[in-house]
Formats: sequence, C-alpha cells, structure tokens
Amino acid sequence: MDKKQLKVGIISLGCDKNRVDSEVMLTYLRDAGYVFTNDPAKSDIIIINTCGFIANARKESMETIIEMINYKKNGTCKKLVVTGCMPQLWIKEMREELPEVDIFLGIDQYPHIAEHIAKSFDKSTKLIKAGSQNLVPYVQHRIITTPPHYAYLKISDGCDNYCTFCTIPFIRGRYISRNMEVILNEAKDLIDDGAKELIIVAQDITRYGIDNYGKPMLVKLIQELSKFEQLEWIRLLYCYPEAITNDLIEEMQNNNKLCNYIDIPLQHVSNNILKRMNRHTSKEDIIKLIEKIQSSKKFIAIRTTFMVGFPGETEEDFKELNNFVKEYKLTHVGFFTYSKEENTAAGKMEDQIPEKIKHKRLVALVRLQKDIVKQNNKKMIGQTYDVCVEGFDYQKGMFFGRTEYQSPEIDTVVFIKSNVDLKEGTKYPCKITKISGYDLVAKLI
Repeated sequence: MDKKQLKVGIISLGCDKNRVDSEVMLTYLRDAGYVFTNDPAKSDIIIINTCGFIANARKESMETIIEMINYKKNGTCKKLVVTGCMPQLWIKEMREELPEVDIFLGIDQYPHIAEHIAKSFDKSTKLIKAGSQNLVPYVQHRIITTPPHYAYLKISDGCDNYCTFCTIPFIRGRYISRNMEVILNEAKDLIDDGAKELIIVAQDITRYGIDNYGKPMLVKLIQELSKFEQLEWIRLLYCYPEAITNDLIEEMQNNNKLCNYIDIPLQHVSNNILKRMNRHTSKEDIIKLIEKIQSSKKFIAIRTTFMVGFPGETEEDFKELNNFVKEYKLTHVGFFTYSKEENTAAGKMEDQIPEKIKHKRLVALVRLQKDIVKQNNKKMIGQTYDVCVEGFDYQKGMFFGRTEYQSPEIDTVVFIKSNVDLKEGTKYPCKITKISGYDLVAKLI
C-alpha cells in the first residue's frame, strides 16, 4: 500500500511535554510522506500518545484506546499505535488487555515511528518496542499543534527528584538536558515558522544544564533566546522552588521578553508532608521564596499546584495549607487529590487518607481559591495590559486573549470588547473594565 495515500490521526493526552513528543512524531511522519487528518473516522492509522502520570490519566488513556479500537473494527483504521508513558511501564498488561493494538512503542522510539508503521504493514505482525530513555530529538520545522503564534520548547527530559508519589523517573528516566545549541536551532525554526511566544517546559526546567554543563544554565538559555528579534514572549513552566535563584528572578524583572510569570509546583507547605513527599524544600523556604517574588519591583504572576490527601496528611497539615493559600493569594492555583500509584514509596505507606476526606479538603480549597481569584482580578480593573488575541468567542460576542500573566489553555482569559477585527497572535493594549467569573473583560484602547 502506498503510504502517501494513508491518513494518520494522532491523539495526544496528558501534559504539554507529551504534546511536544506528539509533534515530533508528526514531523517524522510528514517527512516520510504521510498525510494527516483530525477525524479518526477517516484515519488509516491512529496513534494514541498516552499519559500514565496518575490513575485518572491512565483511565482516560485506556478509554481513548478502547474508543479508537471501535474505528479499527468498524471504520477505515488499519493500524492502531499506542505510545507514550503507559507502554513504558505497563507494556505486559497492555499487550494482554488490548490485542487489537498493532504497535506498542516506548518513548525512545519516536524517531522510528514511520519505520515501525511500514514494517507492521509489510509483516502484518504485532510490533512491540518499549525502550528506556527519551531525549526529544531536534527535527527541522516541527509540526506544531498549537495556534501558530506560540509553541512549546522542551529543554530536557526525565527527573532526578524522586518524589515519593511520582512515577515519572521510572517512566522517563534520569534527568537529561538537551544541548543548548540544539535548543536554539529548534527555537529559530519555531520562530521562523511564526511563533512569537516560546513556552519552556520540562519536568524541572530550573535544573537545566547541571548534568551536561556542570551548573544551572536556564538564565543563560533565556538570554540567548532573547536575542531572536521576532520573539516577543518567553514563558517558564515547572520551576522547582529550591532551584529558583536570585539571578532568575532578576532576569525576569529586567528582560522585557521574559514574561513575569512563573510556574512553581509546590505540592504542599506542611513540613511533615513535604518530608514524606521527599520534596527538597521546607515551609520556611517556600514562604521566603514567595515573599521574595511578591516583593519584586514588577508584579510576577505565580502559578502552582497543591496535592491534598497525601498519606499521613492530618487536619493540622491541611490547615497549614489552607492558611498558606488564604494568606499569599497566588495568581493561579490548581488542586488535585493524591492518587495511590504502584511501585512508589507513597503507595506503600500505611496511613492512606479515605477518598471522602480527600474530596472534602479539595472542595474547601477550590472554594477558597475562587474567592481569591475574584479579589486578585478586582485589583486589575482600570489597569492597561498588552493582550495577545487568541480567538473569538461567538457565544459572548467578544474576542479573547491573554496577558503575560496568563498561560494558554490552563489559565484564565481576557475578553475584549472591540468594534474592529483583531488579529490572532497580535498584542493590543486593553484596559480591564470588569470581571466575569474567573475571567476578565477589557476594552480596546
């Protein structure tokens, strides 16, 4: 069969790091002559890039695979490919439970995706290839699945933190930084192809360079990226608190291309829980860091996530977390309940928290943060910000976009009242006039 006549559909689940891996696979397939479709009903080959981080993610992955199996049974799909984190750890179980899947690929097989698909047609046999470490390769003019004005830039893979609740080191391996020259070449490609905003991602971007340069090189990387004239915004996701340096905060304050926005996955603030999580920080150090950021000469938006219901979390531990959220009023906060994972130290702890208590604590924090968001948003009324237009909301009859304090897809948005057409990916000065739920409403200046 002529592969140029085969249509490939890909479903990418989980985080934006997984999205980059999916884009890399798409690029290899494009270079091999395949064409693409967003409709699984018209796909000859369906690829599912799974997420296996927590139980809910694995459940979504399995449900998606089962849904796509129906297209193989009743539609045009001839080959079903499952890749990503799940085959990396659960290949044996998936082989037994999903005989309809033609190809299982580990995270180190992305450069060979086209070759594996071709072999599966030639031999009509099941192909199973789960490897060990994946350091995302540089592919020229990577296909991006985001709007053209922004793209994710993955600077490392793996993790050395070994939090007791997390399976990522067992899936992705040890921390490996990409070569800076390779990253800059990829960044140039993305910018030449239209990206005005680069979002730097990894399991932990603050440790970038320690393994292959002998010292943290994130600030140096930011400075090199800033030299690209057409690049307007650089955004940082996943900065571990203990590795955030004064140099990084200073760079954020002085570099107009670096968004005053930082994602710090804190997880908790009780020293008891932080120790049980094997987090390399303390409540005192977290407070010192947050107060340092919040006292900066320019406002810096802080995004974080907190886990509730970790084994051994007492009412006093939860109260500490609740009080911290109430006092420091961080800009964007996500909450999730602890998920017991096999082969993790936390999964073997005896003092597991009942689901009912987890849910009660989660609801309390979500309600608290909802009020905090309203308080924070009210302070923005009357202020003028550059807003990058993302699209048009036909239900509201308004354009919508983001300030430098908002990351795409995960944060709030700014709705813009305008009598003229606004161009997607372009920044416009807008004055905030009111709040609408979690979001903001502005008028074009």
